[in-house]
Amino acid sequence: MPGESFRFIHASDFHLETPLGDLDHLPPQLQSAMATAPRDAAAAVFEAALAENIDFLVLSGDLLHPIAAGPHGMSLLLDGFEKLHAANTPVYWSAGIADDPKQWPEAVPLPPNVTLFPRDRAVAIPHQRAGRTVCSVIGRSSEGRNTLHVPGYQTETTDEFTVGVGHGIADANALAGARMDYWALGGPHNHTEIEGGAEAGAIAPGSPQGRSSDEPGPHGYVVVDVDAEHTARVRRVETDRFRYLNVAIDSDEIRSAGSLRNLLGQKIGSLANEHGGRHLLVSWEVILDNAEVLPSVGDPSELLRNLRRDHGQSNPAVWTTRLSVRPPHHYPKSWQDEDTILGDFLRASKKFAGARRVATSSGSGGESTSSSDSKDRLDLMPFTEEHAELSSTASSLLGDVPADQRESILAEATLMGVELLRGGKPSWGRKS
Repeated sequence: MPGESFRFIHASDFHLETPLGDLDHLPPQLQSAMATAPRDAAAAVFEAALAENIDFLVLSGDLLHPIAAGPHGMSLLLDGFEKLHAANTPVYWSAGIADDPKQWPEAVPLPPNVTLFPRDRAVAIPHQRAGRTVCSVIGRSSEGRNTLHVPGYQTETTDEFTVGVGHGIADANALAGARMDYWALGGPHNHTEIEGGAEAGAIAPGSPQGRSSDEPGPHGYVVVDVDAEHTARVRRVETDRFRYLNVAIDSDEIRSAGSLRNLLGQKIGSLANEHGGRHLLVSWEVILDNAEVLPSVGDPSELLRNLRRDHGQSNPAVWTTRLSVRPPHHYPKSWQDEDTILGDFLRASKKFAGARRVATSSGSGGESTSSSDSKDRLDLMPFTEEHAELSSTASSLLGDVPADQRESILAEATLMGVELLRGGKPSWGRKS
């Protein structure tokens, strides 16, 4: 039989205890907005729940760690719950790992409109409107795992539209086996959809506000509209005040723009238009993949300062969090064959790189490196001895380069030398 249409909002992973990260410097003009961004994004979920004429709100865990978030975070959550209670809007909450129900203070009761699902079993709640059941919400809080224990959701079969609520994800086959119409999942901080997990969708909406370059792109919640035939339409809504972006640039793009600085300016303008209305936190990776037409990128440290000065002061701002340059893996053989200083330099670099790979390969197998390999290892310590003004700590850092960084440092030193010997400006510095 046809049912009734209804609407709900699904959100998760507020993490009100976690500030924005991946920032080596906090721009003064953005500090206040950065501090409140996670709260602002979470508040936007409650504001929408009051304005969207929804039937209920589904929360899929990791809203906050009560102790780490403190009274400030808890008050936001409780205030939202109370406003929804006044509007007769139920809240179905499946706790995750951060918001483990055992962490919730006993002295702070939840409003009666909030159902916090238990950890030890799934509970099915018939959601009613005007005395008639319009859907069934089946939820269970996490037991501390990142994966969803789907067999724990087995309940009696019903003709109503069923919403499964849980923190964690599982593969599509496992989710489909539980026969939910919609899986309201939590855990991933980026929006995630598991195709085939449920007829109407198996979705983790992600955090309302991204926290690092590992969480790039739009963040928000979803609105689910279900019609009388149980056909669902899912709509994403963005709430992030700051948006992390990771942008890669290659050699050909730099050549087409004339210079790296020109290209970055063009891209910043495009990104600002595309993501208008919010601050952008951009990580740039310059990939010099074509050594035949190697562009000069200049000094990344200076370029970083210029980008922050020119584009990080506007409102909304485009703030560069880091600028890294990835040197070419290989240089033209014709350059290496030259009877010039450049040729000598590239041959020496290739020799040390080869010795480094041999030493790494020998070491990984538990065998000692031969003396013929050892004599070709790159040793910077003698160079530190030529500079008496260097402290013992600086000398040690320069002379004892960590094994996992030696290859990248050699690649960067080679790029710097190539640019200098070819008459360009050096592009030293792994990451700024």
